[in-house]
Amino acid sequence: MLAIIGGSGLTQLVNMEVTRRLVMRTPYGEPSGALTFGRIGDNEVIFLARHGYAHTIPPHDVNYRANIWALSSQNVSSVVSVASVGGIRSDLVPGALAVPDQIIDYTYGRQSTFFDSREKPVTHTDFTEPFCEDLRVKCMRAAALCGKKAIDGGVYAATQGPRLETAAEINRMERDGADMVGMTGMPEAILAREAGLCYAAIAVVANFAAGRGNSLHGIKLEEVNAVLKVAMTDVREILDKLAEIHDN
Repeated sequence: MLAIIGGSGLTQLVNMEVTRRLVMRTPYGEPSGALTFGRIGDNEVIFLARHGYAHTIPPHDVNYRANIWALSSQNVSSVVSVASVGGIRSDLVPGALAVPDQIIDYTYGRQSTFFDSREKPVTHTDFTEPFCEDLRVKCMRAAALCGKKAIDGGVYAATQGPRLETAAEINRMERDGADMVGMTGMPEAILAREAGLCYAAIAVVANFAAGRGNSLHGIKLEEVNAVLKVAMTDVREILDKLAEIHDN
């Protein structure tokens, strides 16, 4: 079954026929909200709003372990994350969509593994390719079937938040090879890998990163929501098609 984690701008799926909601408590505490079960067309999906259904949980305070554990306990095989990002690379302009293939982790202090107990053996998880290629391909295919343009690949820089970055930090990330910057890609991606879930992300460019484009001297936060509102319409269409082709 496919699970969808919604980020900023996506706290519900309009075309999802909700069948039930499940409030859970996990060994790692409570997830961001109830798991919402339903159908998109003839296809069963689970939806979870990463920041809570009222968008009240900041990125550094999301209980990523509880979220991933809860989804993995419900017969989920794949997780697609929707995440808003700032565009660093010149073609990642506001409103653009991308399906990243790499991550650089700049976060700190987050609970980032399920293997943190001395009662468990030391476990090293291969993370050479942090996103599931099969699911990435399906995301790109779903976009094409909808007639939506999505950029194939890109390096996602995961920052701590909730503050936005300085122009100098973005310059450093660009030198490191980052193409886009967001606050939720890690530890979500590695936890999904540890849990044995196929994980991919659809990144929605909400704004130019600091020091880029019209964010040269500051990010106009009032414009971000307007961009996300339009872009999420395309994302919902892609998710509808992804649910249709996921098991094919």
